[in-house]
Amino acid sequence: MLFQYLSSAVLLSVASAQSLTQVLSGNNQTSQLAGLVGGFPNLVTQLGSARNITLLAPSNNALGTLLNSTAGKALAANSGAVQALLQYHVLNGTYRADAVTNTSAFIPTALTNTTYANVTGGQRIEALRAGTNVTFFSGLLANTSVVQADVPFDGGVIHVIDKVLTLPASINDTLIAARLSSLAGALNATNLLGTVSGLQDVTIFAPNNAAFRAIGSALANASVETLTSILTYHVIDGTTPLYSSSLTNGTSVATVNGASLTVTFGANNTVFVNGAKVVTPNVLVAGGVVHVIDAVLNPSATAGPTPSATAGTGAFSGASSATNEPFTSGVAVPTTTVGGGAGAASSTSSRANAPMMTGAVGAAALFGAAAFAANM
Repeated sequence: MLFQYLSSAVLLSVASAQSLTQVLSGNNQTSQLAGLVGGFPNLVTQLGSARNITLLAPSNNALGTLLNSTAGKALAANSGAVQALLQYHVLNGTYRADAVTNTSAFIPTALTNTTYANVTGGQRIEALRAGTNVTFFSGLLANTSVVQADVPFDGGVIHVIDKVLTLPASINDTLIAARLSSLAGALNATNLLGTVSGLQDVTIFAPNNAAFRAIGSALANASVETLTSILTYHVIDGTTPLYSSSLTNGTSVATVNGASLTVTFGANNTVFVNGAKVVTPNVLVAGGVVHVIDAVLNPSATAGPTPSATAGTGAFSGASSATNEPFTSGVAVPTTTVGGGAGAASSTSSRANAPMMTGAVGAAALFGAAAFAANM
């Protein structure tokens, strides 16, 4: 990796005047991408005149893995989805490898087509460093690593990556992929699913299935009005999504419910929302971001965690566990996963250890995300 960085630094002095298409065509790792981009004249013109951008360029191996799969061949027949995907690989701003740190940054991309994204300023991608490894997280917590860094062209810089990024999917399909079927079913049962999926710059604190099961008795006879009040307390409709980098200790945030919730930092940078612990942060969706939590929030019981808390606490006094996971009847069975299953994931302060999506699984997730977003 260090050798690649040094090699790129040498390239900087000899190739800085080359166009994007020249650099991609001349690099033995990105020639397939050059051909793919060339099939979209409008995109070639857009990128050719762009300045101060960063292109995450899938390697020939990465594109080959995708395009040789069944899902990839289907994707290739959808020119709109392909163009949106390519735009998602373009970052607004020049980000050299040494500018990526071990603190997550959420960088806007050139994807602004509202058929596929509904985030002000462009759909985001998460950038994070672990040692010398620079990683980007996209939809469904798919991650890709930089294999050749800081290749210059006349509009900015290129990083060659080892996997094609995944377009963030709709909220409904992300919840299903994340094994958050109780929340998906509850939103559907209250006719909130379509409304929430259409929100721009949305943040959702999403209780996992175990959290819903733990308070099954409190939900068994809840009216639609009561359930709606509970669910909307988990949704923030703001001017920008609240990624983890936007959360600070003591932050009070107004919800769609009208009541506010409070963010608290515990030991080892553990993040709590009222008394619920964030177990999987920053699942990017078409309209913003989802953070998975381990307890259902109660707008009538807003206490925070105890000082020594290592897990969330129930906010529904006297509630008992259900035998089965509530609201899951009729919810679709997932065909993809979020980082190996966000609903069951444990909390981690570093995203570098997140499970990696590879091969056909990653390709299926990519195509599925494109199709899901198109149907929002």
